[in-house]
Amino acid sequence: MNGAVSTALAAGFVTRAADTQGPELPSLNEFLPPEIIFAGTPFAINRIILVRMVATAVILLVLGLTAKRAKLVPGRWQGFVEFLLEFVRNNIVYTVIGELRGKKYIPMITTMFLTILVFNLCGVIPGANIAATATIAMPLVFAVWTLVQYWAAGIASHGLGGFLKEELFPAGVPWPVYILLTPIQLLEIVIIRPFSLTLRLFANMLSGHLLVAIMLAMSNYFILEAQGALKGVGVLWFLGSFALTGFEIFVAGLQAFIFCILSCVYISQSLGEE
Repeated sequence: MNGAVSTALAAGFVTRAADTQGPELPSLNEFLPPEIIFAGTPFAINRIILVRMVATAVILLVLGLTAKRAKLVPGRWQGFVEFLLEFVRNNIVYTVIGELRGKKYIPMITTMFLTILVFNLCGVIPGANIAATATIAMPLVFAVWTLVQYWAAGIASHGLGGFLKEELFPAGVPWPVYILLTPIQLLEIVIIRPFSLTLRLFANMLSGHLLVAIMLAMSNYFILEAQGALKGVGVLWFLGSFALTGFEIFVAGLQAFIFCILSCVYISQSLGEE
């Protein structure tokens, strides 16, 4: 995965000849890419931000060229793009929100799905080698977007008072329970839901990234530093990193799907019964 991270991890696992205190473990700072452009300014850009910018440009370019060259009888590439768009529309938006109410949210959910998918896949793309969602900022942006749409949909459907009444004072609950339930409900719709969306995406992509880096670091240690048959253990670690990379590709798509499904669920709940 991340060449710099793998090197840092490998350095932590390799025992130096003059070191009698055991291997030096990497710190959290070694997983944060340093600034490479405009360092020391408010516009500083590190590698992960650069990856986001490049990935966004690629998404816009690919979709723009596909739309410009679209044909009545689609070719393979156009068919693949249309498959993705139809998958989001039919299997995420319409399935959860419904066709009538869901049309309004197709652009939002499609943008969210494609962006998260490509950002996640950057972790296995040579040259990028880091998921653009592997720091908390980007997942938080998507979660806040969902939160804004959730509140907007609820207020548009029920008015601010009606929306808050339905969310904070669920029907059929004995009134003394509201003393405990209402603060919890308020905390959920303001903090817990966006936090859970953010943490789920961030933690899954970061953990997969670190697991592959650790496996590559272990293979580096056993192949280069171990003696005899232990070098074969390094080969197993190396092969395992490839298997885990394939699994991370699956997780990249799965997390984009889950994030968009949950976003639709929250929006649908704020709209109330159809």
